Amino acid sequence: MSALVIIPTFNERENIEAIIGAVFALRQDYHVLIVDDSSPDGTADLVRRLQEIYDTELHLLERKGKLGLGTAYIAGFRWGLERGYDYLFEMDADFSHNPNDLPRLLAKCQEEGADVAVGSRYTKGGAVENWPTDRIILSRGASLYARMILFMPIADPTAGFICYSRKVLEAINLDRIRFIGYAFQIEMKFAAYTLGFKVREVPITFKDREKGQSKMSLHIIREAMLGVMQMRWRVLFKSYH
Repeated sequence: MSALVIIPTFNERENIEAIIGAVFALRQDYHVLIVDDSSPDGTADLVRRLQEIYDTELHLLERKGKLGLGTAYIAGFRWGLERGYDYLFEMDADFSHNPNDLPRLLAKCQEEGADVAVGSRYTKGGAVENWPTDRIILSRGASLYARMILFMPIADPTAGFICYSRKVLEAINLDRIRFIGYAFQIEMKFAAYTLGFKVREVPITFKDREKGQSKMSLHIIREAMLGVMQMRWRVLFKSYH
């Protein structure tokens, strides 16, 4: 078994050393790939210094310009598939996703038969901490909206803490994934679900970031709302193969 934790970054210097250390502190067979979009705060420089410590486990993929969350993950997926990883994770750099939950997501796939394991805020046992009320309402509303339009039985379709088995990412035509923000998270789950893979949820506690700035914007929210309608329409005419 080999597992790759993909962490996209843009100006995450305040968090990156701690999050990398937390993953490797689990002392399991996880490798980490940082996909950095030319962070002006020197995130990539710090990662390069950390590679002197974690020389075989820590990897860095640098991209020119801020190209978006979805494209960062797709670049990470392609990188990991080319190198033969069995399981590939999505995880944020800001500790909103607890690295200690990585083994639980992996076990859902490796031991319980899931093809995709979603770290879920809204399934039974999941929770959110330190979020303002308006953010919770927005997130829950977006999740309900996506479920209603896409008929997808996933309580937290916008979740970004995920474990994919290799076969799922090999089956999805990543060139047909078109969205880059929250809609990307919905579309990846929708693609896996429509292709017949088992998407299962694992309850987690999501904590709002303590350091750095949120990447949320009105553009990302708008993309998610319009994107769900486009996904419903597009799947009628072509699949994600």
